[in-house]
Amino acid sequence: MTTCARGTDSLTRDALTVLQPGFTGTTAPDWLLRRLGEGLAAVGLFGRNIASAEQLAALTAQLRAEREDVLVAVDEEGGDVTRLEVHTGSSFPGNHALGAVDDVELTRAVARELGRRLAECGVNLNWAPSADVNSNPDNPVIGVRSFGATAELVARHTAAYVTGLQSAGVAACAKHFPGHGDTAVDSHHALPRIDVGAEVLHARELAPFRAAIAAGTKAVMSAHILVPALDPDRPGTLSPRVLTDLLRGELGYDGLIVTDGMEMRAVADTWGIRRGSVLAIAAGADAICVGGGLADDETVRALRDALVDAVRSGELPEERLADAAERVRALARWTAAARGGPDGTADPEVGLRAARRALRVTVADTFTPLTEPPYVAVFTPAANIAVGSETPWGVGAELARLLPGTRTGSFAGQDAGRAALAAAGGRRVVAVVRDEHRHPWMAAALDTLLAARPDTVVVEMGLPQAPPRGALHLATHGAARVCGRAAAEVVAGT
Repeated sequence: MTTCARGTDSLTRDALTVLQPGFTGTTAPDWLLRRLGEGLAAVGLFGRNIASAEQLAALTAQLRAEREDVLVAVDEEGGDVTRLEVHTGSSFPGNHALGAVDDVELTRAVARELGRRLAECGVNLNWAPSADVNSNPDNPVIGVRSFGATAELVARHTAAYVTGLQSAGVAACAKHFPGHGDTAVDSHHALPRIDVGAEVLHARELAPFRAAIAAGTKAVMSAHILVPALDPDRPGTLSPRVLTDLLRGELGYDGLIVTDGMEMRAVADTWGIRRGSVLAIAAGADAICVGGGLADDETVRALRDALVDAVRSGELPEERLADAAERVRALARWTAAARGGPDGTADPEVGLRAARRALRVTVADTFTPLTEPPYVAVFTPAANIAVGSETPWGVGAELARLLPGTRTGSFAGQDAGRAALAAAGGRRVVAVVRDEHRHPWMAAALDTLLAARPDTVVVEMGLPQAPPRGALHLATHGAARVCGRAAAEVVAGT
């Protein structure tokens, strides 16, 4: 056994400092407040913790009453992945819509306004943006969360997003290093693998992270993906070659490295959360994100003790843990100094303006806007865990506002097209899909619907990979609430 150079209290405090746990409820539980007093320096918030902007502000104030410089983190990408507006859908289009417009000043303005709203609520670390190049259109977890399919496009918008968000005093976190775009497996469920050579990785996957680093991103999130060209044995989160040699050494990054959720099965099913957390810190990570599924004091205590035991056994160098804890504290100092938000006025309509610009409209012949309330048939795929199933999406609510009496139904599976036809009756149909190209049943449902009702309007709210069809085809490049509104305005001619 090695002898710790510092006291047990300092070691335990450092072990708590590197954790970013979650909790349940809309107020902070007693155990969490107690851990903040003992050294915990960060808290992760999820949709379950947020009921309104006012409630969120009260919650973060409660946390800061216990520790003034606490890092309050949230996964607020805008677009499909929103926690701030989990119950209504986002006021901001996501990355793919911004990439479709390809105006870096607009991306910067959207990120700045999103950051301003987060800062007003007391959030100072955003686990965004996704810097992944979505080179695989069948990717089940990235998709519209990416700015696009080319490294150059993703790099320039990643940099713009980082500068916009951080101008509001909210730390950005470029993810998922070294790049999750060329995967066909969701790391929430299993361990993805990218089998391309080092030359492709450097030219494609790493380009946006270089841009994020050059833009001054305060944090980078690691990915639970195996990239044999970098490390044939361990995924990025657990790999010294990926985090220390590549990210720290070759790319020269000196900010905070935070892991993706350690309870995700890509790590949890193979190494376990305790063992995985020790390996991640040893590999070069500075903060352990946990709490999306595990959200209790028992988890915090178990991970703290695992780190302390690893130092005492000599498996984890004490200096590595101390270095990780200091990087967490350094980011906390930056956010405390940046508190107060951006200069200038709010821009509450920037998200809607961006969504309107991102809309791609294809008219088969001539299209006359609807004047009577339609039937909106939503063909619903299985929910992406990162997106969640609780956030509403589609165009039904927005069309009902413009055309009162609009009805909506949700359909899935082999008979979805026939079921939608029966439910619509004599009403005009607006069919809403999400990644039609990835779901054969969805494409078949549209075939059935359009064969019987060729005047159907089709709204694609995922990746627009399938050819446009229908009397009117709208590609929104994402399923944010504002994307639905932009589409509904065209359908209703407003």
